[in-house]
Amino acid sequence: MQSLKEFNGQTKKQAKEALFNCCGSKKWVNKMMSHFPFKNELQLYNHAREIWYEECKPKDYLEAFTHHPKIGDVKSLTEKFASTSNWASKEQGRVEEATKETIQELAEKNKAYEKKNGFIFIVCATGKSADEMLDLLTYRLMHSKEEEINVAMGEQFKITLIRLNKLMKLKHEIWNVVSHITTHVLDTSKGFPGRYIQVQLKEFKNNQWLTKSMGVTNADGRVPDLLPPGVFLEKGNYQMVFNTEDYFKLYGFKGFYPRVCIDFTVFDKSHYHVPLLINPFGYSTYRGS
Repeated sequence: MQSLKEFNGQTKKQAKEALFNCCGSKKWVNKMMSHFPFKNELQLYNHAREIWYEECKPKDYLEAFTHHPKIGDVKSLTEKFASTSNWASKEQGRVEEATKETIQELAEKNKAYEKKNGFIFIVCATGKSADEMLDLLTYRLMHSKEEEINVAMGEQFKITLIRLNKLMKLKHEIWNVVSHITTHVLDTSKGFPGRYIQVQLKEFKNNQWLTKSMGVTNADGRVPDLLPPGVFLEKGNYQMVFNTEDYFKLYGFKGFYPRVCIDFTVFDKSHYHVPLLINPFGYSTYRGS
């Protein structure tokens, strides 16, 4: 690991290769290199985000996706992606702890996902168990290709930020800022967190509600990373959709609400926390902090 100053001291060829290992989009890398050397960490971050979200197009996202191993396909980490195998294996570390059955189902659904969309399943796997990723994959298989490109490009940016942090000793707060939108589910019938509930963040686009991001509540009932650090929603109305049907089935309940859809409005770049209090026959929400 090196500092930003040390990174700037490399040759352009070395810096370009390092950035390409962080994100496999030639356009993103070339645009980033047009600002090399970087003045400071904030400039590095701002260029990374602006180029990815404002200058790159779906073809650039799809190119970046091809530089990832399939989640759960541990063998491919060393065979096909030697330059990033060490990083990728650590990012997928919790997958390797999974049962053979889970790995097999991940592999089968990865094939179905790729056949449907034309690109592999992309998820920021850091901190997620194999079961959580299997839940995400199962639900994301129901999305349209347009939605999946939208979701996957956000996941790719999360991965890019993590890899930039692994590449350099980055200390600016922007790398760890809380997601613009977060949620927390509490099961009031049991008095404990609503664990492993699929959550979709939707935006109104092209005259329809499309999924922008997706997560699964963790053991504490939270989804802390619906959006990458420093990425903000534009002002407007959004939806957060909770798949409560599968959650209640998991605990042997017949819940009255198969899903909960919360509409909310974003006014600015302040933090928006949208919690859900749920039981089999009722729910409530409020703006948290």
